[in-house]
Formats: sequence, structure tokens, C-alpha cells
Amino acid sequence: MKQKIVKWALIGLGALFVLIMLILPLATVLVYALRQGWETFSEAILDEYAIKALNLTLFTTVITVIVNTVFGIFAAWSIAKFRFRGKQILTTLIDIPFSISPIIAGLVFILVFGRIGWAYPLLELWNIKVVFAVPGIVLATIFVTFPFVSRELIPLMQAQGSDEEEAAALMGAGGFRIFRKVTLPNIKWGLLYGIILCTARSLGEFGAVSVVSGHLRGKTDTLPLHVEILFNEFKLTSAFAVSSILVLIAIIILILRNIVEYRVKKRGGVNDYVR
Repeated sequence: MKQKIVKWALIGLGALFVLIMLILPLATVLVYALRQGWETFSEAILDEYAIKALNLTLFTTVITVIVNTVFGIFAAWSIAKFRFRGKQILTTLIDIPFSISPIIAGLVFILVFGRIGWAYPLLELWNIKVVFAVPGIVLATIFVTFPFVSRELIPLMQAQGSDEEEAAALMGAGGFRIFRKVTLPNIKWGLLYGIILCTARSLGEFGAVSVVSGHLRGKTDTLPLHVEILFNEFKLTSAFAVSSILVLIAIIILILRNIVEYRVKKRGGVNDYVR
């Protein structure tokens, strides 16, 4: 009896916390966005600057996910399947974006590619603009989200070992064929889970992007930055309307994540490596 009371008390506290900290704020965003009617809502989300910000956000997210997926697989494969000096150093470097503030990450790119950076003379020579331009936004987002794919794959690959790959190699299969026929099928759900997490983080990135973007309206403002501008201009309804786009995207991503996690658990055993 006592265990049941403790059990339901903990469940109730957990549900109350989720309700207060997550569900109510998200519901408030949607309610506030529609409080002046659908016409005002549609006008805010179809605004020229809102559409440009959404396009830039989606473009940045697509590039970021592609880059981080490719290099995340490479990093996970090298760490999990091979022995070499400096492996621990590489693993530590992968975790750096988790341990520093996104604001600091943005400042790093300013110090490297900005007018005071060592790379600026070379960039100016080739007429390449990174800071206060789209390339800077993409690079900052890639940096912040780099660990998500690799960190999902590393423990999964380590747990699976390399016996199957070695057996395929002994049978004469090439490296790419081994990856396509042996490695990829074993990691596909973990890979998809990492991609979903990377996508969610890329869509909502604010700190690093805010530093390197320069806030050029209609040019370097992503959707989160556009929301900030509307809020600072006291256009609260428009700010919440645009925010609702991010909320709806987040809900869709959450549903996809749960589907993938369910599929992973259904396969058995792999759920220990999906966080």
C-alpha cells in the first residue's frame, strides 16, 4: 500500500511538473497567437520578413543536418570501430559544443572570421563573407548541433562491436559495401533518432546565430531571431503567432521522435542507447 502511494505521488508530481513547465506555456503561445482572430494570425505568419526568416531557418537546418549526419557517422565509426592514439581526445572534442555556451560559440566565429579575425584578410581577398551573412549562421548552427548524431551512434556502434564487419571483410566485401549492407542496417534507427534531435536543435538555435547574424532583417534573421525582433517592437500577437510555427514544428518532431523510439524499443535491446 505504501509503495502504491509513493508510486502515484511521484507520477502525480511528474505530471504536474510537465503540465506547469511544458504544456501550459505551449498552450499559452497558441492561445495568445489566435486571440485577435485568424486574420491577424495569418497576416503575421505570411508577412514577408516572417517567410524569409522561415526559409532561412529551413535552409540552415537542411544544410546542418546533412553535414552533421555525414561527419557524425564518420566520427562514430572511427571511434567505435578502430583503435588509434588520441581517440579519447577526439571524443572530448566532439563534446565541446555541449559544454560551452552558444553565445561563446558565436563569439569564436566572430574572432575567427570577423574583421578582427585572423581569417578575415584571406576571406576578403576571395570576397567571401562569413560573419553577418548566411555562411556564418550555417557554421554556427553546425558547431552547436554537431554532437547530436555522433553521440547517438557511438554507444550503439560500440555495443554492436565489429564482428559482423570483420566477417564481411574476410568474405571479400569492400568498405562501402560493408557499411551499406552491414553497418547501416544496424544503426539506422539510432541514426534517424540523432537526425531528429539535430533537426529540432537546429530549428530553435538562437544564441550562436544571434551573435554571428548581425540581425539584418530579411537577410540574416532566422525564425527565432524574427520572434525576438517582434517582441522587442511590442508586437506581441505577431511574435506569438510566429512562435506558434516553431511550436507546431516541435510537436511534429516530438511525434516523429516517439515513433522512432518506439520502433527502436520494439527491436529490443537498443533502447538502452537511445536517450
